[in-house]
Amino acid sequence: MGEPPVLDRIWNGWRADYVAGAADHQPGDGTADDRASVFTRLLESGLDDEQLHIVRRAEHCCAMLNAYPYAPGHVLVLPYREVADLEDLGIDEITELWSIVSEAVVAIKSAYDPDGLNIGVNLGRAAGGSVAQHLHVHVVPRWVGDANFMTAVANTRTIPEALDQSAERLRGVWPVDGAAG
Repeated sequence: MGEPPVLDRIWNGWRADYVAGAADHQPGDGTADDRASVFTRLLESGLDDEQLHIVRRAEHCCAMLNAYPYAPGHVLVLPYREVADLEDLGIDEITELWSIVSEAVVAIKSAYDPDGLNIGVNLGRAAGGSVAQHLHVHVVPRWVGDANFMTAVANTRTIPEALDQSAERLRGVWPVDGAAG
């Protein structure tokens, strides 16, 4: 059958903390962090919006950049209150969440001119929710021919823009108070 394929490695030391945290902590394991998702810990960290890459704050929800984006401009919209399921949100939270998702679409289209967008919610770990205890909506710009959801080489994705640049681009075009003009 021939030689097995050679596995090349690309070292991403900056991912070590994330991987270790995911391995060390599982929801329900009784650790101190068990009560708070990564989103809750970030929101309560005292860091400012620029450091957190928050591009929009409202009364019940916010929009922030994904720290591990599939593409430049990958936004997460989440309620401040940590809940796992859509049905656990109050009507004001639901209304604001989807309003901010719509604003994110307008901002991403303006900032990036994508050919399309993916909008999705993963409810539960089995559905792909890496932070299953804190509901969040992904808004991801897509282009014809992109490979952002696929690994191109050696389990690696290429993201051509730093988070600070993405945040600045989106803040510059975010609809003011939900107005799309």
